[in-house]
Amino acid sequence: MAQLKVQQKKSTIGCQANQRETLRTLGLKRIGDVVVKEDRPEIRGMVHTVRHLVTVERIDGGE
Repeated sequence: MAQLKVQQKKSTIGCQANQRETLRTLGLKRIGDVVVKEDRPEIRGMVHTVRHLVTVERIDGGE
């Protein structure tokens, strides 16, 4: 299954509370943090909420 590599690029200072909580749920705590998550609709929805704070790269599964 494909995966998404999500990296935080901008600070959460001045952002809405739900955007800060979404980043924490994704596992991002500070600028430069990177997480790899499965490409699922729930994860895509979270990434869409904070799309202005992160960069996303799709990684194809090696199966």
